[in-house]
Amino acid sequence: MTQQIVSVWVRDPRIRKNDFWHAYMDYEICLHTDSVCFTKKISSVRRRYSEFVWLRQKLQENSLLMVQLPQLPPKNPFFSLNNAQQITERMKGLQMFLERILQSPLWLSDSLLHLFLQSQLSMSKMQACAAGRTHYSVAQAIQQCGLRRFHSEEDLQKDLSMSCDSDSDSSECRDPEPRIKDLALNKAASTALLGLMGTSTEDHLISSSDSA
Repeated sequence: MTQQIVSVWVRDPRIRKNDFWHAYMDYEICLHTDSVCFTKKISSVRRRYSEFVWLRQKLQENSLLMVQLPQLPPKNPFFSLNNAQQITERMKGLQMFLERILQSPLWLSDSLLHLFLQSQLSMSKMQACAAGRTHYSVAQAIQQCGLRRFHSEEDLQKDLSMSCDSDSDSSECRDPEPRIKDLALNKAASTALLGLMGTSTEDHLISSSDSA
């Protein structure tokens, strides 16, 4: 019997601005699977570090067998949005966390995990949907979230002059818009972030502190 595949990548870190003084970083989660556990076989969403922390907490609470979940990369009080090495280490840790979670049938049965990976609902809306307190089901929330095409190298080169606008809720579906014409790009530092999926990326690095 052919083994079912679930592949996940955490990549493409981007700066989001809450306001003039505060910014945070979120990451693209790409999922590709042929598993019957997933309604959507290919998906791409964006999540920030604090949402990963929330997911781990909820999965631990929902685990009736009291199974200890894998660890997330630790929160670094000195995390900098313009430190390529720190960003790379965090992305690798987040990806490793998801890879281990997706190996467990127990957690694969949790609706919150599916909403986290394949919808752009906020944390409160994910919890409400999983509890049946929304007018849409988990499957509907996943199907209604548009698939953003995986970036090619050419696409990512075009993105160098673009940034993603955001409000305080990072979890609503929206498309990036051109912004910040004088975006500072540190290409030397960015090279440490390339090649996570065999594609070259250049990341938007703005001097700021991580609010996540």
